[in-house]
Amino acid sequence: MSRPQPAKPAKLVIGLLLNDNDLFPGVCRDLEQVYGVTELVSPWMEFDFTDYYAPEMGPSLRRRMLVFKELIAQTDLARIKLQTNEVELKYANEGRRCINIDPGYLLFERFVLATGKNYSHRIYIGHGIYADLTLIYRQGAYQSLPWTYPDYANAAMGEFLSLARRMYAANIRG
Repeated sequence: MSRPQPAKPAKLVIGLLLNDNDLFPGVCRDLEQVYGVTELVSPWMEFDFTDYYAPEMGPSLRRRMLVFKELIAQTDLARIKLQTNEVELKYANEGRRCINIDPGYLLFERFVLATGKNYSHRIYIGHGIYADLTLIYRQGAYQSLPWTYPDYANAAMGEFLSLARRMYAANIRG
């Protein structure tokens, strides 16, 4: 018989996708007001893997990742996704998003993103939100899965998340 165990706290990681770098400081401030201090910020990464967002957000999109110092409960992910949707709406222009915000969490063994879109590998976590198992940590690195978005599967993202994982280890050790 398996015995229920409390879930470990997780490292909050939020991805931002935008075409106007000038929006970044304001969005970052808004997120820090809710989730606390950012502990790590990625360099800008070109987002040239798909044109899926171009009709709404325009061309030449870039991604930047934020890692927050305070750990979160894994069960908070649906609420966090709804909150970040509100931030997206705050920066929308004429009903079109100017920024896409992807909240997720990192644990030693995996990286999970929140989404409002159902699919075979996504688990419903409440409030219309699903958890997407995006990456697993195996053999000393993050490994993509058949459904992992290309921008999360690339080497630069893996290196960044590995650094965030080391920070998470320091948080867990206290």
